[in-house]
Amino acid sequence: MIPLINIVFLLLIFFMLAGTLSATDLFEVAPPESASEEAVGEPEMVVLMAADGRLALDGQDVDEAGLRQQVAAKLAADPDMRVRLKADGATEAEQVITVMEMLRAAGVTELTLLAAARG
Repeated sequence: MIPLINIVFLLLIFFMLAGTLSATDLFEVAPPESASEEAVGEPEMVVLMAADGRLALDGQDVDEAGLRQQVAAKLAADPDMRVRLKADGATEAEQVITVMEMLRAAGVTELTLLAAARG
């Protein structure tokens, strides 16, 4: 009986260590599918946009004015910082364009739209 308990305990430890842990997004975002297979590196600044228009910057809920101010402040500290926009696939295109224009007004020169790979 003891060897069986030891094996189960070792398997438990293995799966705890082998599993990857990552921070969850502030709210559920289902990005649109993309035909591109380009891999995305670790983002430096991520803007989340829910289907209902809610916004989050790096895991913190913000409004439009707060988003513009925080992005401008981060870009002032590091002008080469990359910005990634992860919008829900059900979000209206006009809303996404509005956020993109707001980011451009905050000083963003290069923006990456995140999408899920087609499966």
